[in-house]
Amino acid sequence: MDAADAQGGSLAIDLGSSNTVVAHQPATGGPPRLLNVPAYSHGDEPIIPTLLYCADDCATDHLNSPRQTCLVGRQVIEAGLLETMNQPPQPPAALYCQFKRSIGARPRCEQVERAERGGALFLEHLWQALPRQTPPERLVLTAPVDAFAGYRRWLLDHGGRLPVPELALVDEPTAAAIGSGLPPGSHVLVVDLGAGTSDLALVQIQGGEGQAQPVSQLLRFNGNDLARSSQHLRVARVVGKAGAAVGGRDLDQWIAAHMAPWTTGPLPEAWIRAAEKLKRQLSTDDQATVDVVGAEGGVTSWQLKRSALERLLQQQGFIRLLDNLLKQVASSARREGLDLSSLTAVLPVGGTSCLPLVRRWLEQRLPGVPCCARQPLTAVAYGALALTPNVQVRDVLSRGVALRYWDRRQQAYCWHPLYWAGQPWPTESPLQIRLAPAQANQPALELVLAEIGADLRREVVFVDGQPQLLEEQAPAASMNPWPASFPPLPLPQQAQPGQDALLLAFSITDERHLHLQVKSLLHGKFGTELEGPLDLGPLR
Repeated sequence: MDAADAQGGSLAIDLGSSNTVVAHQPATGGPPRLLNVPAYSHGDEPIIPTLLYCADDCATDHLNSPRQTCLVGRQVIEAGLLETMNQPPQPPAALYCQFKRSIGARPRCEQVERAERGGALFLEHLWQALPRQTPPERLVLTAPVDAFAGYRRWLLDHGGRLPVPELALVDEPTAAAIGSGLPPGSHVLVVDLGAGTSDLALVQIQGGEGQAQPVSQLLRFNGNDLARSSQHLRVARVVGKAGAAVGGRDLDQWIAAHMAPWTTGPLPEAWIRAAEKLKRQLSTDDQATVDVVGAEGGVTSWQLKRSALERLLQQQGFIRLLDNLLKQVASSARREGLDLSSLTAVLPVGGTSCLPLVRRWLEQRLPGVPCCARQPLTAVAYGALALTPNVQVRDVLSRGVALRYWDRRQQAYCWHPLYWAGQPWPTESPLQIRLAPAQANQPALELVLAEIGADLRREVVFVDGQPQLLEEQAPAASMNPWPASFPPLPLPQQAQPGQDALLLAFSITDERHLHLQVKSLLHGKFGTELEGPLDLGPLR
């Protein structure tokens, strides 16, 4: 899909260290698709090299001012400017590459400020490449989970230069999980093998039973910046993480050195790009061939078999590196009482994760754990679109709701949160709760709800679609009785203490009412419906 085909709707930009992808969700609905920006993309592929070259100082350049001489994406490669990557250009010219990892970093230094300036300029040029007559209504960007706060500050500082009514941010593990179809609440091992780093992160995706569904964090709404908001940073919880500064580019250099063993000193950038093409071909084919311009100007063909590539990576210690990273993550997981064999899924992302050698390594080290590898390059962008507030979201709850239950250990009533403040409505899928009797021959279960009072996490309240910022801290959370009472829920006669007997499915409607569907779990595999949707009343 070309950028010229994008008509309004939502746009997601997955900014990568080496490559960037842009996904679009039409305002009229339909499936999301990747955008091919012809001026910047890699040939016919919807992949944009994360590169920017400015011939003049354009740090103060604005969207509405005359453009300075800048090259973006494949334009930088075609101009041969990567050949001087290790040779700083003469001021005021500047080459921006591999800047993602420094965005939002602490402490602040010249390198971080330069990276953030380059990232902002890169986003501006991508925005400029889109059709001006029908710009997207909303833009969502993705950020590493461990640098989320820094990315948020960066966008608040530079996002004002992008004239989009709604601007949002979501963490990459959550976006990748949702984009791969994994449910909220999942424990996922994200294996991110990017261009500059190899990162393994065991994360728990926010949401699931008793928690609000994940949603991207709004930085601008209806054209109003939320810069003063101290919104709670709702990101995936990192259980364990390990990484190394070895990525796909290092693999490319190993391949190039293997193909030209007689060469000494730094390898030409054209050779490293040719090695990358070999690597990408060998992700799907047993043998690959590319043409390379030699040092003397002649053209030669490089041929490489997949078996030879795998031997090379083994010799260079790449699998040993992955094993060490996995051991570190497993150690962190054990401290949290988790075992890697019980993970919901493993999620490979990044181009290097497409190599069959990596897939076999995952299968051998994590047997029985499902591998969601359907969209290693697009899952983050598609997930970001799915998490972006859109026209179907009416508002967010300012108060949560909880269900009372009997805690057998404490021998006391406790409260189980159903939805927290900040939950967008209407909900797309029901929140399911399984209930069991506490005593033998128990005839019914009480249905007692309470409203969760305001707490410190609620900083932004939407009134008629407009955000209002709370300047004062709210009081500590409290449970307020639900205004209505409900008849008991009958239990099947054969229900035993501790045995799941009823399935409660809660949802929030377009009118902001809490609905409940009740099913018996003791009549068939999928349950037998006992009650039609019950309207439990409005939420606040």
